[in-house]
Amino acid sequence: MDWHDVAGELVQARASALKRYGFLLCGDRAEADDLVQDALVRVFAQPRRSWDVASAERYVRRVMLNRYLDHYRRRGRWTSLLPRLATPAATDDFTAGSGDRLDVVSALGTLSPRQRACVVLRFYEDLPVAEVADRLGCSAGTVKRHLSEAVARLGKALVLTNLEGDGHGE
Repeated sequence: MDWHDVAGELVQARASALKRYGFLLCGDRAEADDLVQDALVRVFAQPRRSWDVASAERYVRRVMLNRYLDHYRRRGRWTSLLPRLATPAATDDFTAGSGDRLDVVSALGTLSPRQRACVVLRFYEDLPVAEVADRLGCSAGTVKRHLSEAVARLGKALVLTNLEGDGHGE
């Protein structure tokens, strides 16, 4: 199967799964679409001769993960250089009462990029800790620490959200 066929079949069969994966990484639909598009361009710009759809998808997901982590590193550096001119206006919590899905998405937003990547790879991709460590280029102990902190943070955020939604908060 040549790379044109692999790219076409991958986009046709797995585009929605790749978008969901991107959304879980970054928490924004438009940014997830950009992650998918950027990864597809990077992967298929230099085609390989003997690819199948499954190996191409794994490689695209790997590129998406790397691009996500790189983006947040750059954003962190950039925002640390910008002067803080104004504080954003406080807005009401739009997720209150909107269901468990939005509560989880909101709770994922409280995680650091590394914690979020660990959670997505471990629980969404269903990878063992050793594979998560390999993909992120760190030790299994580091992944376990990130997962432990992330699960604690998610649990706290979800409990607080449920208490506020039940009228028991504050």
